[in-house]
Amino acid sequence: MDQHRAVVVGAGIGGLTAAVALHQQGWDVTVLERATALTPVGAGIGLAPNSQRALDVIGLGDRVRELSAWQGDGGMRAPDGRWLARTSAKAAADRFGGPLVLLHRATLVDLLASALPDGVVRTGVAASLADPGDDERPAVVATPDGEIEAELVLGADGIHSAVRRALFPHYPGPSYSGFTTWRVVVPAPDRPFAPHETWGPGRLWGTQPLKDGRIYAYAMAAAPAGAHAPDDEKAELLRLFGDWHHPVPDILAAAEPSGVLRHDVHHMPEPLPAFHRGRVALVGDAAHAMEPTLGQGGNQAIEDAVVLAHHAGREPLPSRALAAYTADRLPRTTAIVRKAALTGRLTLLSGRPAVALRNALITAVSRFGPGLVLRGFDGIADWRPPVPADRRRVS
Repeated sequence: MDQHRAVVVGAGIGGLTAAVALHQQGWDVTVLERATALTPVGAGIGLAPNSQRALDVIGLGDRVRELSAWQGDGGMRAPDGRWLARTSAKAAADRFGGPLVLLHRATLVDLLASALPDGVVRTGVAASLADPGDDERPAVVATPDGEIEAELVLGADGIHSAVRRALFPHYPGPSYSGFTTWRVVVPAPDRPFAPHETWGPGRLWGTQPLKDGRIYAYAMAAAPAGAHAPDDEKAELLRLFGDWHHPVPDILAAAEPSGVLRHDVHHMPEPLPAFHRGRVALVGDAAHAMEPTLGQGGNQAIEDAVVLAHHAGREPLPSRALAAYTADRLPRTTAIVRKAALTGRLTLLSGRPAVALRNALITAVSRFGPGLVLRGFDGIADWRPPVPADRRRVS
């Protein structure tokens, strides 16, 4: 067996980042993706300073910033347009060492894939874990073309991860959060607007600019699991948000029904006992799926990938390297999963007294300046990767 062979199951953001990081350390990497093409699910993704610093480790941070739109001053609003809190891009950059940037998921996936040699990513390949291996024998991944032995296998196959089920068959699996999301990318409206999130009773809307001049919009609402609009999802958004402040009506008018993505939100409120077993590790949603309320799902997958590669390059035995990975990542991601769930419950309050109290508290806190609002991301956006100081980008 090649002593430095790694197989990544899943070609999402976490899997591709891990593949790039391991490739740069000299590993022979193969990425197996069930889909027939690298077509990411979703629309936009916000990258906070923590994940940008992780991308700096693999030399892609500056390129991401070039391709991204910086999130400018904006804030939180009520459905009638009243500002509940204002945010400052400069204050966020000063506090966390860099700005929040936004780009299309397809742009990020293309960038990561382009950093790998031809042939590393194999699409249309259904892979399963046949044997997790141990320090004495390789892990084995089964594919329709035969088995692949590897010193390291990464399960980056998403929230419904088959690799996770093979490693931890008694884990109860993801839970429905109680709300669903919609996402859409449309041309910018004629009238300008400030980036914002708008919190209503049991509903949320966000509007953010992309680098190419288009607009990424997202929405959340409490809903039964598996529910769908009786007609189409654009019509559902019009029913829920059509009378909200500018630019929401203009965004909805520009949206094509076929371009509106809807997905129920599942998360993993009960943490796994570990993120590894044998020679196999889990990254991203396979390890710690979280609600999108902090915008950290993709960011944490990128962190996972860089931290895992860091330990894989330092420890000669897989058991020690992956135990160090779990020790680094499990406490941090567990805390963020829980904080995202708490934020989700606050965001989607529906009773009129509770909503009024929430909005009043947000407004009161914001009067003390953006620092208090930003404090909720302390310990998240200011994270730095475990690499020598001379390899870090100076912020």
